[in-house]
Amino acid sequence: MNKISIFSLIKTECGRAKYKMLASKKGIFNRLRLYWFIIFAAIEDWNLEAED
Repeated sequence: MNKISIFSLIKTECGRAKYKMLASKKGIFNRLRLYWFIIFAAIEDWNLEAED
């Protein structure tokens, strides 16, 4: 997923900061944690408007 589509799913500033931090880490478990975070952040931010 690219950052533009991710930021349309993750709409809060703290969520975007957490995404950037998790995306910068390498390794299999860090990738799994990143995908886990994306799924739950997108569900939680579903009804919010983007803070652009």
